[in-house]
Amino acid sequence: MGKDITIGQFYNVDSVIHRLDPRTKLIFTLVYVTTLFFARNPYLYAAAFVTLAIYIGLSRVPLKFIFRGLRPLMLIIIFMVLVNLFTVPGAKILFQWGFLRITEAGLVSAVYLGLRLVFMLIGSSMMTYTTTPNALTDGLEKMLGGLKKIKVPVHEFAMIMAIALRFVPVLTEEMERIRKAQTARGVDFQEGNLFVRLKKLMPILVPLFVSAIRRSNELALAMDARCYHGGEGRTKMKPLRYKRADGFAYIFVVLYLALMISMAIML
Repeated sequence: MGKDITIGQFYNVDSVIHRLDPRTKLIFTLVYVTTLFFARNPYLYAAAFVTLAIYIGLSRVPLKFIFRGLRPLMLIIIFMVLVNLFTVPGAKILFQWGFLRITEAGLVSAVYLGLRLVFMLIGSSMMTYTTTPNALTDGLEKMLGGLKKIKVPVHEFAMIMAIALRFVPVLTEEMERIRKAQTARGVDFQEGNLFVRLKKLMPILVPLFVSAIRRSNELALAMDARCYHGGEGRTKMKPLRYKRADGFAYIFVVLYLALMISMAIML
């Protein structure tokens, strides 16, 4: 259940991707996710798949760990795919039973949507798997540093993102602990229909919500006790610096973007 949620967690291993600057990984993730939105033919999805496979291979993050993070979201993905499958109109009907109708256009749209969602989730998750929350915060703050000139609280925004990512594994462990405690008290989360199971989740969600508020209050008190006043005048213990590997990574990103745009135009 909760132990299957790996989104937001850092997978600690030494790899080429882990050693890249967080700004490089942020830009690659942004470019990769953006290109998936205008992918309209199988060649673009094949190029996106090969790129993602290379990225995963270089990161040395196990596929088992990656797919375990997709498991809790599979119901949402399947639901969205089925909605596209039965609602997209088209001239060529492949299957019809009552008011349910599958067209060729609906089938293609459903397949592309499923691939797009899976690639987007894996691609964005790889950024957190290979980057620590502190490095991700520094990279995001550095990238958005120009907005400070128009009084945008960049440091605070980056800090919020980092705290949110840190809370994902913490609350996941807390949810698993509460579930085991409720199971020990005789609650069977596998019995009954869907509505009965949802009702049984209340003994988990209410304590989890209370625990999240308590932890956030403790964090606020700890930051206040350490005289935290935002990013004004703060320095970095490990300043971000681009290396040679980042240059090669940017070249790869540019080539990937050029390939996707050219294939989208010509095909």
